[in-house]
Amino acid sequence: MFDPKYKLSNKIVSMLTAIAEAKVVIERAKLLPKQELRLRRQALIRMSHSSTGIEGNMLNLRQVEAIVERKKVDAPIRDIYEVENYLKALRYISKFVKEKKEITERTILTIHHLVTDKTLPSEQSGHYRKRVVYVVRRRIGMPQEVLYTGPDASQVPKLMKDLVTWIKKSEQEEIHPIVVAGVAHAEIAAIHPFADGNGRTARALVTLILYARGYDFRQLFALEDYYNEERPKYYAAIHLGDNYEERKASDLTRWIEYFVRGFKDEIDEVKTKVISLSKRKIDDGIVSQIYLEKNQTVILDFLDQMGKITVRDVVDILQCPRRTAQLQLQRLKELKMIKQIGKGPSSAYVAAL
Repeated sequence: MFDPKYKLSNKIVSMLTAIAEAKVVIERAKLLPKQELRLRRQALIRMSHSSTGIEGNMLNLRQVEAIVERKKVDAPIRDIYEVENYLKALRYISKFVKEKKEITERTILTIHHLVTDKTLPSEQSGHYRKRVVYVVRRRIGMPQEVLYTGPDASQVPKLMKDLVTWIKKSEQEEIHPIVVAGVAHAEIAAIHPFADGNGRTARALVTLILYARGYDFRQLFALEDYYNEERPKYYAAIHLGDNYEERKASDLTRWIEYFVRGFKDEIDEVKTKVISLSKRKIDDGIVSQIYLEKNQTVILDFLDQMGKITVRDVVDILQCPRRTAQLQLQRLKELKMIKQIGKGPSSAYVAAL
């Protein structure tokens, strides 16, 4: 049975309170749809860039942005695959949360398959490891140093099952979602259930837990930036023992303080941006009142995930007549939210950002 040890220190409680206050501000802020979509797109780019960058991916922010926009990038193919894969995982998470599914082992295996597709052999991508795993430090001119030894491969399925059981139970016990996400991150790092891609899987799982528990903050945050900015501090905070038995016995309070502090810093930045945009005057000091209907928001969410949308797509996702779908797209085009590409049967729409 998984029973993590930690204390909700005064620091943690204070930061969680501040995050809750920022959450109210962010959720109530009046943003123009175009502004919100731009912020969400920026968060998606930063999440993908930082989470893969931590693992050694060399693509810069502009290259990641180009991949998001489905443009060609001149870079090592593995680096491109890693970014494309992380984007697929984030889109899977958004869809998963909308469908209100329950997190299972299969969910985590699917995330791992998505983040390691084409970069790991098929028998390893989306499957638990079959061998012992080590976390090592490699330095030029020096022998490699073993920093951590994962549990025996035979233990992995049971440990993962126990983690998923605890995640489910945490909701019933009303453990704070941010604490749940932090604990889950640390436990994935401790189990190291996969041959590779453990860090990306852990960080994607954090996003899934937060989104699913109502802490998505309009999907405007990128916690991965915090880890990537000072990687040594990230590695030091997550290093709670030299092997799984030591990690299992460790108190997670120090890690949770680090995790919550990072989340608070990121949310504070989001709050500042949101407040600035919601107060901005448009058209000679008059605040624009152009906000979207629910169906239009659904269309833009689909467009944000898929990159483009057709009339047929709108018919499918809204379950509406073709004429209604055309009118919805025309209205969004008039609002300069989308633009048409192609003509006739091959026409589609992309974001006009």
